[in-house]
Amino acid sequence: MPMVTVKVIEGVFTSEQKQEMIRKITDTMVEIEGENLRPVTWVLVEEVGSGDWGIAGNGLTTADVHALQRQGQPAAAGAG
Repeated sequence: MPMVTVKVIEGVFTSEQKQEMIRKITDTMVEIEGENLRPVTWVLVEEVGSGDWGIAGNGLTTADVHALQRQGQPAAAGAG
């Protein structure tokens, strides 16, 4: 009975995207553990407050993640 927890910054993903995460993660776990465990495979998408997630000593906000999505490449938070 696995439980997979995915933490994301609030306001980054739509409800539809979170549902897609749940479906795809469940499917991946079932590929590993077998179809019989699908009914007891839990996926929890947990949102963390904007700025409450830190990387390299800097808070990462929803706006920072959206900027990264637009750029299509990783960038250090607070760099400059």
